[in-house]
This record gives sequence, C-alpha cells and structure tokens, in this order.
Amino acid sequence: MRLFVALDIPEAVRTAIESLIGELKPLDDSWKWVRAENLHVTLKFLGEVAPDRLPRIVEALRTAPTSGSVALKFHGLGFFPNERRPRVLWAGMEGPQNLIGLAVAVEGALAGAGFAREEREFTPHLTLARNKRATGSPQLREAIATLSDGQFGMMDASTFHLVESRIRSAGPEYTTLESFPLTR
Repeated sequence: MRLFVALDIPEAVRTAIESLIGELKPLDDSWKWVRAENLHVTLKFLGEVAPDRLPRIVEALRTAPTSGSVALKFHGLGFFPNERRPRVLWAGMEGPQNLIGLAVAVEGALAGAGFAREEREFTPHLTLARNKRATGSPQLREAIATLSDGQFGMMDASTFHLVESRIRSAGPEYTTLESFPLTR
C-alpha cells in the first residue's frame, strides 16, 4: 500500500484552486493537473509500505507530540525546483511555527517506526500540477507571474491524516485510513 500523512484542506480552498486550475490548464497541455478533490498538504510521504506495518505506523502517529490546531493561509504560486526548469507548480501557504513543528513531530514519530527521515527541509505547499519535461509555456509562466500574489483562502486544521493512495487510470484515488487530533 502507498501511504502519506497529510492535512486535508477545506472545500472553499478547493473551489478557489479548482477555479485557478481551470484558468491555467488551457495555457499548457504538457502538465498533469491535480484533481481538486485530491489537494492536500503533505506532511510526510511514506511510499510503498507492507500492510503488516500499518499498526505500527498508526501507533507512532497517535503518539506524535502536537501543539494544537494549525491556522493556514493559502496564497502565491511558484515552481519547483525553479521557473527555468519547472517540474511542479505549487500554491504556497503561510502558517504558524507549529506547522513546522507538526511536520517535525510526524517525521520523528515515523523515524521511530523505521522510516527514513526526509533529507530536504519541509516546504509547505499544495501541488497543483506536474511536468516530467520540466518545461512551461510562455503563456503559463506569464499567468503564474501575474497570479503570484493570488489568495486562495484560509483554514484551521484540527486533525491530520494517514492516507492511502491507489493509482488508477483516471489518477490517484485517496482513502483516509486514520485521523489524529492535533490537540490532546
């Protein structure tokens, strides 16, 4: 099973991003766009995991130290790794220090369950699209530059989730396996 840990986002933010994707999609057909129902804030990607490891993962996440709800403001657009070689189009977010603390707590809890720590620093974002060719049309780049300060909404997360991702021909299908409160 393919797993990740994430924060879910509210419908209002999904709707705003879906509208944005609707504007951007016709500008460049080389991108694979994320469906609005699949938008989430990834805290930790676990990858392929044997089903017998699931109880240990759930127990580790239950004991991850958290420091209360996380307020996020979604705004801005950009590319990973950069505009010259765009492979991922993202929407940014602004949050309190406890968002970073939550990611660190999840990382630490899962390291204790045998998962390797991420080498890259946690960069909170919503992935909107991917491009294997690392290209972007001038029209898409111009639109991103114009919309770089766009506002997409806010949220106050009180839970995080362990999610299974099943790859389907129509795109990934996500199922929440377990939810964990941020206040204990």
